[in-house]
Amino acid sequence: MLIIIPNIEIFLNVFKSPNENWVHIKQYLLRGYILNSFRLIFISGLLTVIIGIGLSWIICIYDFPMRNFFKWALVLPLSIPPYIAAYTYSNMLGYTGFIQITLRKLNISVNQNFFDIMSVNGAIFIFTVFLYPYVYMITKSFLEKQSSALIENARVLGRNSLEIFLYVVLPISRSAIIGGVSIVILEILNDYGVVNYFGVQTFSTAIFKTWFGMGDIDSASRLAFMLIAVVIILLMSEKLLRGRKKYSFTTTKIKPISKIKLKGIKAFGAFIFCFTTFSLGFLIPVIQILKWSLLTYKKVLNAEFIHLIISSLGTALITASFIIIFALIVANYCRLNDSIISKVYSKITILGYSIPGAVIAIGVIGIFVTLDRRLGWLYKISSSNSSSLVLTTSITMLIFAYIIRFLAVGYNSIESAFEKVGNRFSEASRTLGYGITKTFFKVDLPMIKGAVFSGFFLVLIEVLKELPLTFLLRPFNFNTLATKTYEYANDEMIHEASSVSILIIIISLIAIYFFYKIGDKEID
Repeated sequence: MLIIIPNIEIFLNVFKSPNENWVHIKQYLLRGYILNSFRLIFISGLLTVIIGIGLSWIICIYDFPMRNFFKWALVLPLSIPPYIAAYTYSNMLGYTGFIQITLRKLNISVNQNFFDIMSVNGAIFIFTVFLYPYVYMITKSFLEKQSSALIENARVLGRNSLEIFLYVVLPISRSAIIGGVSIVILEILNDYGVVNYFGVQTFSTAIFKTWFGMGDIDSASRLAFMLIAVVIILLMSEKLLRGRKKYSFTTTKIKPISKIKLKGIKAFGAFIFCFTTFSLGFLIPVIQILKWSLLTYKKVLNAEFIHLIISSLGTALITASFIIIFALIVANYCRLNDSIISKVYSKITILGYSIPGAVIAIGVIGIFVTLDRRLGWLYKISSSNSSSLVLTTSITMLIFAYIIRFLAVGYNSIESAFEKVGNRFSEASRTLGYGITKTFFKVDLPMIKGAVFSGFFLVLIEVLKELPLTFLLRPFNFNTLATKTYEYANDEMIHEASSVSILIIIISLIAIYFFYKIGDKEID
């Protein structure tokens, strides 16, 4: 109900009579929102697929210099939120940026149009370079589990490396690829920082402007409803693209894919491809952000900054705790009850992550305004001077929205751990006389504690990085690391924004390490 009710609120608002703002939007602006949004998700999605599949194929099949480093380093662009990357690259490529200054010192003429990143094409570049790891991670993980017999048999039948890639690897990896690019598309639809900073008109920016600029919640609800429709169409398309084809092993003896040693120009080419992608997505922006933060850290690191960290971490910790508790309850119920209702619960639980933050915000604000109106009499009893909007102006509304948005992150981690340990241990415990609750705490929970910690930490990072939800629903005079970074950058205080950005990046790096190193060991 937490997840469904906000969407019902949006659905009901659509049936209200349209006002003048909506008529204007529909006549003059809506077509641009649709075209820009689809252009971003189509081109960025295609490019992330090309880069992600290419990198996963090279890493899994070939051996070349620094391969072991690139295997995990190519995931690091995920530690940099796209909106931070947008601020960084726009200033690096600007007239007073490092690149153009260096070129002018070398007496190289500069065409300003070539360095103009503040456009749809610039947004596509940012989304591609910083979101491709979703496709890379999922596809690489899939390929690493495949048997070498598939590729060796193809070689025996006379296929070269390109043909094996096109006719063997791509078909069997289709589900993994579509899964990865689906996450990329959902992230693009949820984004507000990049498209707003670059001046690209999309559904996300339209909802913000209609809500804040015009104060028109009804028109914003209509735009949110259309965005939900786009997401539903995309998710249905994903199911159709995956199809019913399944690939399974014909033997229990699975030999991992053996690496082919590359030499000469081929080894150099593989290294350059990986190094260029890693540099664009992590090395270059991090070096630039570090340089800027060293110039202003004394100005930014003050008592207000400490308060900012405490408020951000406090909100994230509370949200992550609630999400893990809810996820444990739902995942354990679905595991022990093989029924239609449990399957419905499972699907609804992961629905929130597919809904853009701006859409969730519209639904949540409607619910809390209604709640405050219904509870107005109670507020007056407690205090005659009480405001009529108590819950709506509190941190409660923001945490509520966070739970809806990121419940799937914690749930997926815990559900996968339950699937791995199975039911045989809990069934043995029940046979020995333990009840469901005691079995859960004594048997089940210790076995999945790695997944619990990993899920908790991942939710923590997602909340810290979230911008659209926080920006729309935060209480007055309340900031997080993400919103403060956005405010600095929006005021052209890029150096100050860097000091806050580097903290977000460092925490994200810790999360990536924790998830891939500690989390996997605990689960095993």
